[in-house]
Amino acid sequence: MERFGTLSFGHYGPLGGGRILTAKDSMLQAIDLGVGLDELGVDGIAFRVHHFARQQASPMPLLAAIAARTNRIEVGTGVIDMRYENPLYLAEEAAAVDLISDGRLALGVSRGSPETVVRGYEAFGYTGSTDPRGADIARAHFDMFLRAISGEGLAERDPDSPFGGGTGRQQIEPQSPGLRSRVWWGAGSRDSAEWAGRTGVNLMSSTLLTEADGTPFDLLQAQQIDAFRAAWKEAGHAGTPRVSVSRSIFPITTREDALYFGGSQSGDQIGVIDGMRSTFGKTYAAEPDVLVEQLLADEAIRSADTLTLTIPSQLGVEFNLRVIESFATHVAPALGWRPSTAR
Repeated sequence: MERFGTLSFGHYGPLGGGRILTAKDSMLQAIDLGVGLDELGVDGIAFRVHHFARQQASPMPLLAAIAARTNRIEVGTGVIDMRYENPLYLAEEAAAVDLISDGRLALGVSRGSPETVVRGYEAFGYTGSTDPRGADIARAHFDMFLRAISGEGLAERDPDSPFGGGTGRQQIEPQSPGLRSRVWWGAGSRDSAEWAGRTGVNLMSSTLLTEADGTPFDLLQAQQIDAFRAAWKEAGHAGTPRVSVSRSIFPITTREDALYFGGSQSGDQIGVIDGMRSTFGKTYAAEPDVLVEQLLADEAIRSADTLTLTIPSQLGVEFNLRVIESFATHVAPALGWRPSTAR
């Protein structure tokens, strides 16, 4: 494990006891959390993106705000649902955030996950899908997005334009050099991971896999990673792709930790999502020395270069910083990690 970061689901709303976390609270706390994580030397902060839900729906302003107040930490998404995106507008926004952050954007995108509404992307104007989950729309949008950030000319110039005529095709602006190498595809199956490898983008392995044959989740995920890397190599792409996996990991070092997470340790689970039997990863919650032993035995964590910790964002900045600092101090160094401040 070379790097680790956090993934926030960004839920807001009633917290119980008459308390309410507003959308504004959620975003301002996310900015403060990003600043704190950067000071700890944590490598990344990412956010789930969900529409028609009390979660982050428009992450780019949030990522830009965090980038403007930090120096080292990657700012990213896990993941943006491409079914909902205007690919050219997303290309402009992504380039702008990448420039503001000096190349620290880690843009995770995918076909998307189950929603609170039926085919919500159609309400955004993206209709005509022949796939029950809209995968064809997502792939088409993603293809156009990659063409845009790669500088391909996409609109014919107007020779009579009062703003400087010309001929040929014009690329979108701004362009951010190297942005394509900072794009990740969120994959929930071996097939989608292989497709990402052939396409030449980084792999963000999902918190679930649409396989359920009794094989432990970490082994299934390690096999998915191997398939991705093999596809990347076979396609002839240069360089080494990055791979991230997500886990719920809670070091128990205080009585408060034990109160919140003492009963959270769990094994793999089998469930049905999008009509497919799937394997969900376990939750790790234990004393640091036990966690180190467990995580060193996790085949996917050993294979990936980046570990992303899902965090309980509703518990606030101070609580989450303490949990992450505990992991950074007592667990991560034994897995091979060094803080970004020391590199």
